[in-house]
Amino acid sequence: MPLMERAAYALAAVVRRDLARRRAVADPDGELRDGSVRGARVALLVGSGNNGGDALFAGAYLARRGLDVTAYLASARVHDGGLAALQAAGGRVVAVAAEEDEREAVHRVARADAIVDGLLGIGATGALRGTGAALVEGLVATLPAPGDPARPWVVAVDVPSGIGVDDGTVPGPVLPADRTVTFGAAKPGLLLPPATHLAGAGAVIDIGLAPAGEVRRPAVVRLEGADVAAAWPVPGPADHKYTRGVAGVVAGTAAYPGAAVLATSAAVRAGAGMVRYQGPDPVARDVLAARPEVVVAGGRVQAWVLGPGLPTDGPDDGQRDRARAALAAASGRLAGAQAPVPAVVDAGALGLLDHTCPPWVVLTPHAGELAALLAARGEDVDRAAIEAAPLRWARRAHELTGATVLLKGAATVVVGPQAVYSQADAPHWAGTAGSGDVLAGLLGAMLAARAEEVVATPDLAARVAASAALVHGLAAERANPGGPVAALDIAAALPGTVAALLAR
Repeated sequence: MPLMERAAYALAAVVRRDLARRRAVADPDGELRDGSVRGARVALLVGSGNNGGDALFAGAYLARRGLDVTAYLASARVHDGGLAALQAAGGRVVAVAAEEDEREAVHRVARADAIVDGLLGIGATGALRGTGAALVEGLVATLPAPGDPARPWVVAVDVPSGIGVDDGTVPGPVLPADRTVTFGAAKPGLLLPPATHLAGAGAVIDIGLAPAGEVRRPAVVRLEGADVAAAWPVPGPADHKYTRGVAGVVAGTAAYPGAAVLATSAAVRAGAGMVRYQGPDPVARDVLAARPEVVVAGGRVQAWVLGPGLPTDGPDDGQRDRARAALAAASGRLAGAQAPVPAVVDAGALGLLDHTCPPWVVLTPHAGELAALLAARGEDVDRAAIEAAPLRWARRAHELTGATVLLKGAATVVVGPQAVYSQADAPHWAGTAGSGDVLAGLLGAMLAARAEEVVATPDLAARVAASAALVHGLAAERANPGGPVAALDIAAALPGTVAALLAR
């Protein structure tokens, strides 16, 4: 099958469309229409593999459409057929062989309207090296920041060159892409942090790649709104507060009452049938002042939220003991207790894990908290190492604890039994104090609504956790599109966010 021909044609079509939209012009009535791309300058960064061949053939298509195409060869050996096609179409070729060539190439590429990154493909491992690395380092230092209108539009072929294709790591220099055109299926590295932040917008092109034999479980999944809406438990006429899920919250102390307010507010606004709060009286009064529907009496709980606002040491108003007892009951370790239920373990409660946990217990650390949890179990790792390889360390935490692990970040990674999710739905403004407390309360309400199913299905907690990350991210954007957002604003936006998802 002519797979390279199909890939190159699709790549050229995407580059041409993107350039036309960047050059959009207004009609007399004010409507925008695509602008002309004739004469637009396109720089191809070409390596020795098939991605370089895709870039060369795509360049030939573009040159025949009137674009000014130049290929910069970072290797002495490139795809012969692609090179011949580009030259036959009128494209130019520059061999970058020396240091002065590299400087001149960077200068010329930086003045292009579009850059096509075809240096490395999915068969490469490790960082960019040699001429390719020099070109990318020079361009990263020279080009304006992504999003600047003066910056050339960068399109990566299959993956941005130099990322960890299977794990999303960034071991060396990478040219951030505005769009990645990938073929057959999204590659794991495009979805996993930190590389996902360098991939730009996606375009998955079907070029006729058929799976050989049985289709395997995906390496990484990113949920979309329709996935969450399809599984959201919408109440019917026979439902009541107990069938809709009761979320129990052990959060906050007299020193940190806000965490309890945020977690309970999120659980209420996410649609829990009832929210029960356990904690010291002063904090309970603050919770009731903010959310009078919260119940402070004991009783049935179908999912627990444990730990927001709990200190790791020092005075805790008895909260660590409450959280420890609830975690034991949720895990099924208390004789004579009610049946096991899901639990969210956050912040100060993470240090209470002294046994392995079932997968319906969901840990929700940020990188620093995960480093402490792993160090307590003998792993030599710090926050920076976790941020550099989030999948590796979230998976290691799952192996050591047995729990489902939701590692918070600009892109959230969730690891459960035989399941990995990566969600990047939140604006960067969502990285604010209390945002994690809102996520914990939201997730607790979602787990409570499906408690029996989550306990019975080992990998379902991970999917619910990824769904919560998606809803949380969309709510943060809805709270104040394009601008600053406070944690309580995210909680307030949850009902509208869920309604909008279900309306689709």
